[in-house]
Amino acid sequence: MHSSAIYPSLADRPVFITGGGSGIGASLVTAFARQNAIVHFIDIDDTASRALVDRLTAESSAHRVSYSHCDIRDITALQGCIREFEAAHGPIRVLINNAANDDRHDWRDVSPDDWDERMAINLRPQFFAIQAAAPGMASAGGGSIINFGSISWKVGLGNMPGYTTAKAAVHGLTRSMARDLGGDHIRVNTVIPGAVLTQRQLEKWITPEDKTRLAEIQCLKQHLAPADVAPTVLFLAADDSAMCTAHEYFVDAGWG
Repeated sequence: MHSSAIYPSLADRPVFITGGGSGIGASLVTAFARQNAIVHFIDIDDTASRALVDRLTAESSAHRVSYSHCDIRDITALQGCIREFEAAHGPIRVLINNAANDDRHDWRDVSPDDWDERMAINLRPQFFAIQAAAPGMASAGGGSIINFGSISWKVGLGNMPGYTTAKAAVHGLTRSMARDLGGDHIRVNTVIPGAVLTQRQLEKWITPEDKTRLAEIQCLKQHLAPADVAPTVLFLAADDSAMCTAHEYFVDAGWG
């Protein structure tokens, strides 16, 4: 984990993160816990998520990180988790829509149900999480919503048209909601990671040849790790970025 700046405004601030059990999400949970924020995350991987909670509890941060099992395709359950967290800790001040699934798929094999499934994972939950969290955030005087996009559609990657379409739409959601919520002092931004070498990516998609190719096409030749993304998210969550909204922020080593 990188050594990050300390943001006093994040201390004791309720933070809700989707897909926090592993990969980039786990790095985000860790980073906010180390800011002494009040962090709750959801995921479907109970084993990884509980191990993360145990590890962070052992670090003795000011607040115990909490976790709920939630399939984000179930909007009722998703919004219920948000309301339960708010009931315990007050309005969410930072919402991070991180959860996604980038499974590859051949366009010739995609059925209408397959297409709807890609949207149900990669786009729809972001809106409905905002819908649930924004009223409380407004009542608390504002906050920050950070939606996760993807470098994939920016650089025209193939073999996942449902995923890239959903991720392209994320920034449309960001722009629209930044306009709708700005009057309540709620900022909405998109973070776009590049080719982050999570364990999932290494196991499923990225070959040694891909790693060599990435080093060639990125301006910076180091491989991206989940910890490289967290500092940008911390900045966008903190009051230090008080006038930043409706924009995309790349962490891609200069690929996009």
